[in-house]
Amino acid sequence: MTQPRPVAAIILAAGKGTRMKSDLHKVLHPIAGRPMIAHLFASVAELAPARVVVVVGNGREQLEPVAAAHGAEIVVQEPQLGTAHAVLQAEGALEGLDGDVLILYADTPLVEAATMNRMLERLHAEDAPAIVVLASRPADPLAYGRVIARADGTIAKMVEYKDASEAERACTLCNSGLMAVRSADLFGLLARVGNDNAGREYYLPDIVMLAAADGRGSAMIETGEWEVAGVNSRAELAGLEAEWQRRRRIQAMADGVSLVAPDTIWFSHDTAIGRDTIVAPNVVFGPGVTVGERVRIHAFSHIEGATVEAGAEIGPYARLRPGAEIGEDARIGNFVEVKKARFGKGAKANHLSYIGDADVGARANIGAGTITCNYDGFFKYRTTIGENVFVGSNSALVAPVAIGAGAMIGAGSVVTKDVPADALAVARGDQKTLEGRSARFRAAMAKKKAGK
Repeated sequence: MTQPRPVAAIILAAGKGTRMKSDLHKVLHPIAGRPMIAHLFASVAELAPARVVVVVGNGREQLEPVAAAHGAEIVVQEPQLGTAHAVLQAEGALEGLDGDVLILYADTPLVEAATMNRMLERLHAEDAPAIVVLASRPADPLAYGRVIARADGTIAKMVEYKDASEAERACTLCNSGLMAVRSADLFGLLARVGNDNAGREYYLPDIVMLAAADGRGSAMIETGEWEVAGVNSRAELAGLEAEWQRRRRIQAMADGVSLVAPDTIWFSHDTAIGRDTIVAPNVVFGPGVTVGERVRIHAFSHIEGATVEAGAEIGPYARLRPGAEIGEDARIGNFVEVKKARFGKGAKANHLSYIGDADVGARANIGAGTITCNYDGFFKYRTTIGENVFVGSNSALVAPVAIGAGAMIGAGSVVTKDVPADALAVARGDQKTLEGRSARFRAAMAKKKAGK
């Protein structure tokens, strides 16, 4: 989707976000496991931009690491005097750019790269509009600015809601705030914006009317409400998350994944699931999950940062933490937790186990209640379990330790030394049986309880 002309993006993130009531910058609150602004960075990246500039106000120290990770530059708007004033702060960062500029909002995170591309294409259509505005028709127009457009999509007028007449407020076509402008035009128009309005602010949409006064028309393209939905409160954040999840579930099922109870499944932005996989109710996918084909994921499982290969079976009530690699046809059962561990083909841990920092060979069987003791309070160590190993229930494998292929570990063992291949290791105290001792103990306790 690389453009024929250089493209820059100006992302406005200077709002205070007071309605969020949070110490975390508003645009760092996540949707589908990724900060809002990171969704926008990902879409912009598809256009191979020459430059990306983020305009911030408060919370610069929180945004700088995220911006730097995506190759964006930070500029500061202080004081905050309106959206036109905010965009003007990026002039120095875009000095020398001869191309097109997309103006985006960090709290409007889900606009797609394809829509941005449509805006740029319209900017260079035959009638060469000065500005392209992205508009939508929300179910409830509320106090959005209005776009008064002609039948051909050219703009007759743009007006903020507080400055609009009753007739203009009756228009349902609303300004999303997103624009595409040639760099050669943008900053000259911005310098002419005034603040003679009800809010005493410098409004970005005014550049459309300034261009019109110069005899240059502007145009709008329309998109769906959900793509330009903004977030100003936690309730709106939850609403946008819910809509994102709804659409992602539909896509998963269209791709051949069976969701038994779709509304109970929670995806992350990068979840990848192969066809013919069945996902039972109440499964959560955190970031970084790849699931192969024909996998069965049972109810109430939580999977994050993990890879599950074809034919494996997970859960119910399983937890796969980052670094878990579950091989083909392997089985991770109920109340099993896996972290930074690899399970080979057909390996099993069926019940009530913790397997961390380990390599489990093909067809190994881990008994109920087994744990790998991988941490000594200072450092982590690995456990290696060979192919066809059988680990008896309630065993503790104290890392670093290696169990050779084909070995068996007796139930209840605490293994602190390597076990050779095909050996049987039992590490537990001898059982003692004291005849009649239980009956005498109960009688003594009953007498004591009775006070005799």
